[in-house]
Amino acid sequence: MTMTTEQIQKYVLTYLESMECNVIEQSPYHVMVKLSPGADKELTGRPYYWGFIERTNTEPETMSFLFVFDPEKYDQAEIAKTAQANEARRAALHAQLDKPVTTSNEGTPSSSPSQTEDTILGRYFGVVQPLPNVGPGRIHREHLHFGSPRLQQIFAAARRGGSCVYLFEDPGPKQRSTLFPAAYEPWLGVSFKVEFACDMKREELHFMGISLVSGEIDFQFRDRLSRRSLRPRLPENIHIEPSSITPAEGREALESSLQSKLSEVDPSWAIEASERLQEELELIDAYYRDLLLEEDEEKRRSANEQYEARREEIRWQYEPRILVTAINCGIFHLRQESSRTK
Repeated sequence: MTMTTEQIQKYVLTYLESMECNVIEQSPYHVMVKLSPGADKELTGRPYYWGFIERTNTEPETMSFLFVFDPEKYDQAEIAKTAQANEARRAALHAQLDKPVTTSNEGTPSSSPSQTEDTILGRYFGVVQPLPNVGPGRIHREHLHFGSPRLQQIFAAARRGGSCVYLFEDPGPKQRSTLFPAAYEPWLGVSFKVEFACDMKREELHFMGISLVSGEIDFQFRDRLSRRSLRPRLPENIHIEPSSITPAEGREALESSLQSKLSEVDPSWAIEASERLQEELELIDAYYRDLLLEEDEEKRRSANEQYEARREEIRWQYEPRILVTAINCGIFHLRQESSRTK
């Protein structure tokens, strides 16, 4: 499994927004951000600092990062921006040099308030504007790509903070003034990671949902949620339909449905992996055949231990298997279609 640059950027921006971080600057190739206290605790590894802050009840100073998603295009854009700024400064300098000098009544050159900043350095480099206060020390630049340590850290933080959610569909402002409350239906949604493992590996993500009222299973539950705006608090003027299925029963139903779906997968990958496994085991048998017939008991015992360990290692590496892991889950209260049409 891998992710494109656009997918990584979307994921990171969603995480930063959910953690209420302050985005200072953003482009298609980067984001400069000042972390919120919660994100700083998760990403910077400063337990002693945060322990001091909490003991002394001091205002924290969080760190800032420049996350770059496409280094080549970002550097090109920065070079072009710097060249444009230099050109503007040169034009301003030429305009200043070409401007006639005026004198005051006392015969000395006069200057306007804006000219008081026109120092020797300013003539050649321009007036340096104060930088924003974006955290202690320098801004740390990091390249976020699939497999990078920082991105893995963000994945882990997102799993810890969002492994299980409890959300409600936003009914919109009109529902507040409507006479009848809207009917909401609880759904259990689970994101499964399916790994087809042998000497090669392939991963799939399946986000499934089941209605805890009707038992309906939706294999495209992500699409159902993408059409709705969700919020963590109970909206006004709604009522939630009572569940007829417990979350545990819903989980079992989802697992059973996923197992049935996986049984329909083309088994050719497993057959080919089993053939490669058999070839490897035959090579091991041929290599250890004479060693296992050693007359010396100590050498024979050592060879047998190596033989069994090697076969076990090859079986673990080549034997085809399907591993299913529940990554995260949630209870989603969604407006019933019959209530939506009223």
